[in-house]
Amino acid sequence: MITAEQREQVRGWFAGRLPDDLFESLTEVTVDREEITVVGRVPEPRLAEGASSAEREAAVKARVQEFRERTRDDRVAVAREAEHRFRRKVSWGVECGGERALFTHVAAPVMTRLRQPERQVLDTLIAGGVARSRSDALAWCVRLVQRHTDDWLTELRDSLEHVERVRAQGPDAGPRDAAAAGTEAAQDGSPREREE
Repeated sequence: MITAEQREQVRGWFAGRLPDDLFESLTEVTVDREEITVVGRVPEPRLAEGASSAEREAAVKARVQEFRERTRDDRVAVAREAEHRFRRKVSWGVECGGERALFTHVAAPVMTRLRQPERQVLDTLIAGGVARSRSDALAWCVRLVQRHTDDWLTELRDSLEHVERVRAQGPDAGPRDAAAAGTEAAQDGSPREREE
């Protein structure tokens, strides 16, 4: 389970490491066991007053594509550093003119290919002891969790963060950085990279 403090450390690292002119603003940094997704806002294209919705849509798509190509080298350099530091793949996306576009993203195999928000649901259930594996968690989700996603999972995550804070105060607790703590995600027996 990734704690709020670890998420804040990852977001802070990206805020400090990204070139100042890459995004207008850093809107979202989302973290799970496999992936960090970084989304920033880019300026809307300037259109003539009264431009049609088709013209606006084409202009936004072109702006996103231009940004993707122009910033590729900078984004790859930052991603390499982050992947080494946090031991997760980095995915990129932008918001422009009210639209959101993801350039790359990890589709991790579970029982099916799931995007990051769905994997976070499964990992929370495992960390909370509700399910033994992602497979069990997925079946449980299909039957029950959809009705309670917002309220119940928020409460469970808050409880898990409290458990992590209490564990950190125990006699065996030592200083840990975000990269080391982040490799301890859920206790489902899956192989994890070890810090050297």
